[in-house]
Amino acid sequence: MLTTRFCEMFGVEHPVVQGGMQWVGRAELVAAVAEAGALGFLTALTQPTPEALVREIERCREMTDKPFGVNLTILPSIDPPPYDEYRRAIVESGVRVVETAGFNPEEHLPEFHAHGVQVLHKCTSVRHAVKAERIGVDAVSIDGFECAGHPGEDDVPGLVLIPAVTSRLSVPVIASGGFTDGRGLVAALALGAEGVSMGTRFLCTVEAPVHRRVKERIVAAGELDTELIFRPLRNTARVASNTVSRKVVGLLDAGGDFADVRELVAGARGRRVFEEGDLDAGIWSTGLAQGLIEDIPTVREVVRRTVAQADALIAGRLAGARVRR
Repeated sequence: MLTTRFCEMFGVEHPVVQGGMQWVGRAELVAAVAEAGALGFLTALTQPTPEALVREIERCREMTDKPFGVNLTILPSIDPPPYDEYRRAIVESGVRVVETAGFNPEEHLPEFHAHGVQVLHKCTSVRHAVKAERIGVDAVSIDGFECAGHPGEDDVPGLVLIPAVTSRLSVPVIASGGFTDGRGLVAALALGAEGVSMGTRFLCTVEAPVHRRVKERIVAAGELDTELIFRPLRNTARVASNTVSRKVVGLLDAGGDFADVRELVAGARGRRVFEEGDLDAGIWSTGLAQGLIEDIPTVREVVRRTVAQADALIAGRLAGARVRR
């Protein structure tokens, strides 16, 4: 069985991660990932309050006794969530793994580490990954330009970004952005990573708590069917191409500012997409990986296929490769 240092550190069978996804990282999906032997993350801010997060953690524990974590994304906001209270809810619930993302998580590390919580921090650049190791995170997830959500502003794809990071860090690195199967897992391992994080692939599974039409749209879409919004604002996000995202791009490219698109990108509208299946109700995240996705399997099947394909590649095609002289 394929195993890495990441598996040993975080207590999972397979070097596969389901990263936090807003409105999607709920107990049904995360428990299924855990039961399949991979590491899944509930998304803290999907829950409206820290108390609701505690209940979601308890609900997930009713579905699995295997390890899972919580994602805590720290982003700028006019009215920021009570991050300290969410952190305390995570700690007091006995969660042992946290995925942080967005802003520097340094202020949260002392309490997490004091209670035995391991921190996997998501980064989008070499410099941020190096700093994350320096401040004491236990592992780093590095997002290439291919990813859904926020890829940063450097536009460096994973083929370059992953080895650039792994050559600089001593903590385990998880590769993220564009991964859907065993081919990607083997490539990530070859580039120095200890595993892969898959978002869009897990979004398009039976257990993902989103409308069927969203999943069917991912299957039908290609790698060109995304938009990069907020580029002029230096807060780039990769989302599905639809009437709303194309309008946002047009308004900002024409010189508009955030006030001009605020209503279009409201989180409540994106939530409607996932809950009601109206694909043009708002913006919703998906990555270039959708161009490689052709079905809507169970989570267990995704993990099983990924690991089996990776094992077969390592033992077969790669083992049989020879340099011709």
